[in-house]
Amino acid sequence: MSLRQKLLLLFSLTVAAAVAAVAWTVLVRIRQVFEKRDQEETALFVSQFQREFQHRSADVAAAVDRIAGQEHVRSMAFELVQSNDPSPYLNEAQILAQDAQLDFLEVVGPDGNIVSSAQWPARFGYPEPAATEASQTPFLKREDMQDGTSVLGLFAVRAIRGAEPAVKLLGGKRLDQSFLADLAVAPGMQLGLYSDAGAAKETSSTASGGRTTGFDPKRMVSATGDVPGAAHYASLVDQARKSGVQTSGILYLTPRREDSVSATAIPLKDSAGNVLAVLMVAISRGGLVAEQQQIRAIAYGVASGGILLAIIFSLWIAARVSRPVEELARAAEEVASGSWDTQVPVRGRDEVSVLARSFNHMTEELTNQREKLVQSERVAAWRELARRLAHELKNPLFPLQLTVENLVRARQLPAAEFDEVFSESTQTLSMEIANLKKIIGRFSDFSKMPKPELERIDARDVVERVRALYATTSENGPMIRLETAVDDRPMILMADPELLHRALSNLVLNAKDAMPDGGTVTLSAHPRGESVEIRVGDTGEGLTQEECQRLFTPYYTTKQHGTGLGLAIVQSVISDHAGTISVESCEGKGAIFVITLPRAER
Repeated sequence: MSLRQKLLLLFSLTVAAAVAAVAWTVLVRIRQVFEKRDQEETALFVSQFQREFQHRSADVAAAVDRIAGQEHVRSMAFELVQSNDPSPYLNEAQILAQDAQLDFLEVVGPDGNIVSSAQWPARFGYPEPAATEASQTPFLKREDMQDGTSVLGLFAVRAIRGAEPAVKLLGGKRLDQSFLADLAVAPGMQLGLYSDAGAAKETSSTASGGRTTGFDPKRMVSATGDVPGAAHYASLVDQARKSGVQTSGILYLTPRREDSVSATAIPLKDSAGNVLAVLMVAISRGGLVAEQQQIRAIAYGVASGGILLAIIFSLWIAARVSRPVEELARAAEEVASGSWDTQVPVRGRDEVSVLARSFNHMTEELTNQREKLVQSERVAAWRELARRLAHELKNPLFPLQLTVENLVRARQLPAAEFDEVFSESTQTLSMEIANLKKIIGRFSDFSKMPKPELERIDARDVVERVRALYATTSENGPMIRLETAVDDRPMILMADPELLHRALSNLVLNAKDAMPDGGTVTLSAHPRGESVEIRVGDTGEGLTQEECQRLFTPYYTTKQHGTGLGLAIVQSVISDHAGTISVESCEGKGAIFVITLPRAER
């Protein structure tokens, strides 16, 4: 990944992370604000509901008190106690309830049985436990109706004064849609009332340890009728009915988040603590969702703009930093490849420009130093050549000088003796002149190495040609064996067969010279991945570490009469074939020359 791409990625991630963090923080804060608002509105409504409940309770209690204080009601109670005959008063409750605008009214005799019932006249003679167990404060009660259903009501019990034992009045009003309609609600708030209407004999609560009927969406009503999506409130309603405590949660009425509500279920209990109904307060989360969506849209827009700015900024940074750095990198590669005079453009006065100027100064110095080094190497090479040439020519010149001097002195001898001296001197002159030609020939060969003529050859054939040439051993020389170890697989090379043969022959001859008392020369060839490895080893005295390091230096030799050019020529041939040559040796254990050549492409 380039610096430009890294900068773009870094800036983009930074902008995206910053926008995401801010958006997340704002979303969390908005959610907290809306939740707090919902809690406050719910608490405010609960307080209002309690006030309205108390107000209705007071109205019911006052209505029952007024009925109990009427003169003819007290007369009815007195006559009922005296005569113990309820038949004249069977319809009295309906008349009294209608006058007092009560939905429920029952006259309960001293024995606790119903004397007259406004809502269910046929219950005459049935016991009414609520009239004897209830306190003086109004209470909730589920009332059974004559059509088989039951309704929830707010009741009050009062004793009719002037009669002993007491005759009581049990009166109340319905707690239904009309009650919900009287409650003032905030915008976005919905109310629902769930009661077990129609299941009067099965209802119970946690406090009484009885059964709880299953949730029925039809039993939940609002101020205007049925509650839309009432089934989604089942979990909260059941939890409130079972626990008897206020329960809250978020409900999704449809797959759309805008239709979700923050709902609170408030259990309504009777005097014994049994849950008779559940008041549901639902506040729409549409405003919260709309605000969140708006913030997300703003965040996406800011993030997109930020990323666009990051791209522009990264491009500007690339123009100021990465592009000059890339130019420096390319220039460094050119210098590494040999173009020491490479220069890079200098723009501005910043740190990158300072680096560019320093690079240009470095390449100028390298060029100057290279020229000086080339001149020094040329002088040193000529000096070394002159020294080696003088050394090599000095050896045969001394015998030539002595021979000429002998000839001059022999001129004074008799003819027969002169002829003998002359014959020996001419032989010596011929031998030394031949030696001079040999020395000059080797220097000439080293100075004009031919360019390789490459062709596809098999390394096995090259090794076999060398083996065939040096397999035979001279009877007069030391006993030297030539062993080969060549892989059976083809090892195709792009090489000049004559130059490669000459190089291997030179190594084999050096190996033989290293074993004056005889030994074994090993010649092997094996494939090594994309290369071919050829080894030439001997069992001679070996080389020291210093000799191994200087062995391929021109004019360096370990032989008494060597020129020091043989291995330098071998290294030049191998290098021209894009290969390498090295030596492995320990003193006293022989030496192995390792040649590595690239295999030809198929």
